[in-house]
Amino acid sequence: MAASASSPTSLLASTARFLSPLPKPSPPKPTTILSAFSSSSSSSSSSSSSSSSRTISSEPVKRRIWKEGEFPGITDPSIPATSRPPPPPPLSKVKEAMRKKKEKRRTLAGAWVPTVTERLSELIAKKQWAQALEVFEMLREQPFYQPREGTYMKLLVLLGKSGQPHRAKHFFDTMLKEGLKPTPELYTALLGAYCRSNLIDEAFLVLETMKSLPSCQPDVFTYSTLIKACADAFMFNLVESLYEEMNSSSITPNTVTQNIVLIGYGKAGRYDLMEKVLSTMIESTTAKPDVWTMNSILGVFGNKGQIEMMEKWYEKFRDFGIEPETSTFNILIGAYGKKRMYDKMSSVMEYMRKLAFPWTTSTYNNIIEAFADVGDAKNMEYTFNQMRGEGMKADTKTFCCLIRGYANAGLFHKVLSATQLAGKFEIPENTSYYNAVLSVCVKADDLMEMERVYRKMKDKQCRPDNDTFSIMIEAYKKEGMHDKVYDLDQERRNMINVDDEETESILSY
Repeated sequence: MAASASSPTSLLASTARFLSPLPKPSPPKPTTILSAFSSSSSSSSSSSSSSSSRTISSEPVKRRIWKEGEFPGITDPSIPATSRPPPPPPLSKVKEAMRKKKEKRRTLAGAWVPTVTERLSELIAKKQWAQALEVFEMLREQPFYQPREGTYMKLLVLLGKSGQPHRAKHFFDTMLKEGLKPTPELYTALLGAYCRSNLIDEAFLVLETMKSLPSCQPDVFTYSTLIKACADAFMFNLVESLYEEMNSSSITPNTVTQNIVLIGYGKAGRYDLMEKVLSTMIESTTAKPDVWTMNSILGVFGNKGQIEMMEKWYEKFRDFGIEPETSTFNILIGAYGKKRMYDKMSSVMEYMRKLAFPWTTSTYNNIIEAFADVGDAKNMEYTFNQMRGEGMKADTKTFCCLIRGYANAGLFHKVLSATQLAGKFEIPENTSYYNAVLSVCVKADDLMEMERVYRKMKDKQCRPDNDTFSIMIEAYKKEGMHDKVYDLDQERRNMINVDDEETESILSY
């Protein structure tokens, strides 16, 4: 299947059709990304209204097995809508009604204040690690407090995902002082915190500690976590040694482990080794390829912009008997959007609607990103409003795309509105979020604001990464501020493992 990129004008030309009323019935025409998106509400409502037919038809009844939360199948489209019971409300509306009912009940019961444990659970769910730790300290002061493994596990995972490995270690030590016995799961959570921040040496120290404790021996999940960190860093010699260690301990790699290695080889461009691992999986009885294997390989080629290879592997996996799911289509949509192949992107979206695959936050994020890349603020906002209208919850990537889209459109004043809205929605402000805002400041030639955002990032204890420093260093080099470049690089070296060759490249100007 040849990959042919659509021109940006085709996306903009479709805008009028996207926002205009639906035309009268006419012969079918090729769809575009915008026409597909504008028909989302009508297609889902018609699917729901035709789902509840109960009369007998002369033709065989069409039945479909639907996943929980998806639209019901059409059993007999010949039955008039008036004879069918009204369709059930969307799941998002049901949840919203239940939430309002619960709030009303609390209001009628008088003033209600959440308990410390409820507040802690809420903050963990919102990924607000700093506030969660404060509330946890309050919980420890309560007379009824008893240390629980589940609470520590949730907070360790949260700290790891938030780029706070050293706090995770301190938190782990606090757990031991409180008398809780460590488990392989808790040690794996600590090891995962180091791996997420690319602190591989520290992660191997945790592994050695586990091996020295009879009750905390590493399992397949421990090794898979460490293998992922090594594969992401292209340290394939360590990957091989970990495989040998697993074999000597009679630990069999599972599908997750093999998928991790597949992604690593794919990112490194070592496709021969990737295919070798896949062949091993096909012949295996314990690690058969699954839809996540399919998604992993499609994601590798999609992110590299190798559309033809992505489509080739999609067909291969279909031949293996592996059926795609919503996340698979989201990968295809994202890949086509980045290459501005809007016709193919639209075809996938239409296919999802036709087979009633639910559009998710990732689906909308990919559509918003396609508009953001070309600076089409109008349709980007329209998509965002449609996303909210369908009850989809925006996440950090949503706002990163909005911020970048406004910057590409030259609407810098709207970036402020987007950041304020993100605060209102309590969107987690992670490293990617701050990097997006820093990029806007650089694009607007506002170094003072860039420095202010960077200070706020550090005040929020959000760990900068290589992209953070690269964005700021390039801005200072552009202005000839070599002393700032040097200072920032020293800070970078103290925070991130940087080799001398890379530093020399940074300081060359």
